[in-house]
Amino acid sequence: MSRVFSGVQPTGNLHLGNYLGAIKNFVRLQDNYECIYCVVDLHAITAWQSPSELRQNTREVAAAYLAAGVDPLRSIIFNQSAVPVHAELAWIFNCVARVGWLNRMTQFKEKAGKNRENASVGLYVYPSLMAADILAYCATHVPVGEDQKQHLELTRDIAQKFNHDFETEFFPIVEPLIFDSAARVMSLRDGRSKMSKSDPSDNSRINITDELDTIVKKIRRAKTDSEPVPDGSKPLGTSSSRPEAFNLIEIYSALGGLSKSEVFAEFGGRPFSELKARLAEVAVETLGPLGDETRRLMREPGEIDRVLREGAERAETIARPVLMDVYDIVGFLKTGTRFAGI
Repeated sequence: MSRVFSGVQPTGNLHLGNYLGAIKNFVRLQDNYECIYCVVDLHAITAWQSPSELRQNTREVAAAYLAAGVDPLRSIIFNQSAVPVHAELAWIFNCVARVGWLNRMTQFKEKAGKNRENASVGLYVYPSLMAADILAYCATHVPVGEDQKQHLELTRDIAQKFNHDFETEFFPIVEPLIFDSAARVMSLRDGRSKMSKSDPSDNSRINITDELDTIVKKIRRAKTDSEPVPDGSKPLGTSSSRPEAFNLIEIYSALGGLSKSEVFAEFGGRPFSELKARLAEVAVETLGPLGDETRRLMREPGEIDRVLREGAERAETIARPVLMDVYDIVGFLKTGTRFAGI
């Protein structure tokens, strides 16, 4: 069976975009793939994190996985830092990747901003760690959004260069999984900006743990325009003059399991207040149980930690032999005590 690897950063405020863009599809993938789902806490510290909040946020991501329907008996759920192979393999990949490749990574430029000289080295070499996350398990497929395509291409480049340099076919060339139904959810306050945990306005996003009345209020107050819901007769996209209109249609389509044409047929020509009212109902129906279960699990941190611990043990049994083979290929002597019996 083909193997999938993916992860979510524990940086707080898990929101609707995380659910529709990633976690919802994680559940579907369990039917056809061997799935490994990580809480990527090593990636999170490329920007400073409060230690106590990082622990809390790591448990929240794991709780959201479980609440959404990721089965820890069918899939592996763990936090990245619990499997040291990720960091060890990332260093080897730092020595395989080229500076020119990393200089082309647009995400670093965006996240570092104008003050690039003060960005962490970890943020710069983030793509090497992402490659290690994937290739430590010899994953064959990775679900990706638009903002991660470039990093996945780098993973492919690293695998190809490693194989070429050491005259081997050891690492697979991973393939992207792109879902037609994966919504690109934008801010409720600005349809040209992605829904984000870091947006200072909480009204810009619907958090997974929001109370039901809060979800309804945020949708009711979501930015729209004075025009009615389009009927689909003209092209509509995020680059159009009506980005907020597109965003609400996209969210309703994804939450309700409807095609865009079905949304247009239902609401075309009607005021956006009617679509918002129906969207609020669907959001409450979907996110209500998800939020309730996430909050319940967060009240049982010992249970979450058990799932993560057992998942890390299973992940280690897959990744450690891969790293040992890489050590042999590279030419490292296994003289440490941890190599006894290998």
